[in-house]
Amino acid sequence: MAPAQNRAFRLREPGSIENLEMAEESMPKVQRGEVLVRVKATSLNYRDLAMVEGGYPGELRENLVQLSDGAGEIVEAGEDVRRFRIGDRVAGNFTREWFGGKRPSYMEPYGTHSDGWLTDYKVINPEELVRLPDHLTYEQGATLPCAAVTAWNALHGPSPAGPGDTVLTLGTGGVSVFAVQLAKILGLRVISTTSSSWKEEKLQELGSNNIINYNDTPDWGKRAEELSNGGVNRVVEVVGPASFHQSIEAVAPGEEVALIGVLTRTGEKIDYYDLFGKASTRTIGVGSRDMFESMNRAIAAHQLTPVIDTVYPFEQAQEAYRHLKSQNFFGKMVISHDQ
Repeated sequence: MAPAQNRAFRLREPGSIENLEMAEESMPKVQRGEVLVRVKATSLNYRDLAMVEGGYPGELRENLVQLSDGAGEIVEAGEDVRRFRIGDRVAGNFTREWFGGKRPSYMEPYGTHSDGWLTDYKVINPEELVRLPDHLTYEQGATLPCAAVTAWNALHGPSPAGPGDTVLTLGTGGVSVFAVQLAKILGLRVISTTSSSWKEEKLQELGSNNIINYNDTPDWGKRAEELSNGGVNRVVEVVGPASFHQSIEAVAPGEEVALIGVLTRTGEKIDYYDLFGKASTRTIGVGSRDMFESMNRAIAAHQLTPVIDTVYPFEQAQEAYRHLKSQNFFGKMVISHDQ
C-alpha cells in the first residue's frame, strides 16, 4: 500500500543548489489511462545542474519537481491501461510528445515544463514509459532516458555509423561515456579525449581504441584526423563553441558532427569555408521513444551495463548535484529512492 505522503524535491527558484528543497506532499491520484510509478531511482544530467544554478538556456517553469530521468515499478494502473501491468519495471521517456519519426517542435521535457522524477511516486501516461532491460537494476535503468538515448541518436540516427567506422567522443560526461559503450556494441572504432590520466584508464577499460589528452595535445582535432587516416566518421560534440573548431578538424569530408552540448558559450570563430566541403552537422535533442526502445534491445542483447560513479540516498540529492558540479567523476550520478 502506498503511503499517505509523497516526498519530492522542488526547485523553489533558480540560482543555487540550496534552492532545491524536499517537501512532504499528498499522494498523486491515478486517473483513467494513467499508472502510478513507485520511483526507485533517478539520475542527473548536466542540464539539471544548469537549471538549478540559473544557467539553463531554455524555458524553466517555476517550482517544479526536478530531473528528467527516472526508473521504477508500476504499483497501480487506472482503467483502460493496456501497455503495462502492475509490477512492470519501467523508465520514463525524456519528453511527453516524441514517440517516433521527426522530432516535434513543441517538446516539453520533464523538470523544465512539468514535474519531473525526483519524487517517490509519479502518475504518468503509460505511453511515456519504456520497459527496462531485465539485467539492469533500477539505478542503472535510471541513467538511460537522457544521456544514453542522446548517445544512441548521435550514433544511430538517420545516417547510422556502421561497423568499422570511427567515432570521436569528447570528455567523460554521461553522453560521452554512453557513446563509447554503445559504439563498441555497434562495431565502431572509438577515439576519446580527456584531460585526466585516471579517466584515460577508465576509457581504456570501456574499449576506447585511442585516447588523446587535450591538455597535452591542444590540436587534438588534427591528431584524431591522423589516427583515423583522414578523419573520423562521427563526432559526438558535447562541449560547444570551445571545441567545435577542433571537431571540424577531426571529421572526414562529408561525415557528421552530432551537435549535443552547450557546456561553453565562447570559442574560436568558425568560417563558412570551415564547413563548406567538410562536415555536415545535426543537432541532437535526446531522442524518441522508438529510439529508446531500440537502444534497450541492443543493451539487452549485449548485456551492456551503464557506468555509475556514485549512488546517493534520496535525502542527499543536493550532494549529488554538488558532486556533478565538481566534475571529478566518471559515469552517472544516481539518487536511490529506497526508504
